[in-house]
Amino acid sequence: MKTYISFVTVIAVLFFTACNQGKEEHNEDSKGIHTQAEGESHNHSEDDGHDHAKGESNHTDEISFTKAQADAVGLIVETVSPGAFQQVIKTSGQIQASQGDEATIVSTSNGIVSFSNRSITEGTAVRSGETIVTVSAKNLLEGDPATKVKIVYETAQKEFSRAEKLIKDNIISAKEYEQIRLRYETAKTAYEAQAANITSSGVRITSPISGFIKNRLVSQGDYVSVGQPIATVSQNKRLQLRAEVSENYYKSLKNIGGANFQTSYDNEVYKLSDLNGRLLSFGKASGGQSFYIPVTFEFDNIGDIIPGSFVSVYLLSNPLDNVISVPVSALTEEQGLNFVYLQLDEEGYKKQEVTLGQSNGDKVQVLSGLKAGDKVVTKGVYQVKLAAVSSIMPEGHSHSH
Repeated sequence: MKTYISFVTVIAVLFFTACNQGKEEHNEDSKGIHTQAEGESHNHSEDDGHDHAKGESNHTDEISFTKAQADAVGLIVETVSPGAFQQVIKTSGQIQASQGDEATIVSTSNGIVSFSNRSITEGTAVRSGETIVTVSAKNLLEGDPATKVKIVYETAQKEFSRAEKLIKDNIISAKEYEQIRLRYETAKTAYEAQAANITSSGVRITSPISGFIKNRLVSQGDYVSVGQPIATVSQNKRLQLRAEVSENYYKSLKNIGGANFQTSYDNEVYKLSDLNGRLLSFGKASGGQSFYIPVTFEFDNIGDIIPGSFVSVYLLSNPLDNVISVPVSALTEEQGLNFVYLQLDEEGYKKQEVTLGQSNGDKVQVLSGLKAGDKVVTKGVYQVKLAAVSSIMPEGHSHSH
């Protein structure tokens, strides 16, 4: 019995010893594997860090634009500074001539139109009494009215002179004499009305006022009849700007104090504050079928502004303080995003994305992307953009996207 217990004890001790050795060997192997993995992980991390740093060193968003290039294109840079900016309601409108400042030139004879100056067109300045066109019917079947009037007058004049002698000798009756005198007076009036304007080339049609041609209603070589409009002349001393504003802005209209407008024919932005402009009125509705409210300003026509033209209008409301804004000329747009170019140093520039707010036609509010002290390119933007596009890119990179 004792021998059996001793044998079992020996076997148990041997089994326990073997298990401990196996466990220690397994731990050593695991430790070695873990140590190797850590080493590989460390090496991989070091390699990544090296490559990343190398990659960053090959990428730069700085644009090289030399001082000589900047001087050549007249580059201008403005330093960003928060300031006052007026809230804006953008809409459309029309330039109108003030009442009493227009005159219509009409033909005083039938015939073919010939412009005295072929370059006379909308916007051309004219003087009072200046010949705009001549009208001639010399080569028409019906004959020249001016010549006819002159012949009728001369014939009536001779007949009247003869009648004056005959009435003295009682050869003709007083009634007949009065008929002859009446025909003479009528012919004389018609002739004198045209005599001053009759030339060898036809009847001169002149402008009754000084101003600018607003509308040219006939062309060279057109046939016109007596009383037909030829052109409209506007003095353009004072013009009106009529803006159509959505009813949604009705409560804001009481705060409107000024406006800027932009023409389509020269894209110039005019400021009413520079044109002695003032608000005349704003109505409750422009018509029974309209959902727009008319807002009317009056201003001096200092620039080349054409009455009747349609314009984009920027109504200026309450000013906002501490607003960052940039001139419209500083902005570029690519795929729906807006950018400006910042000057980093004398010959270094950077393309900067910005988020825009309201525009008054001259400047645009910048909501994000700029801070006070930034130097923004306001003239020469296109040349800086070209310099960025033509820059040499790192290997493996392109603008093909």
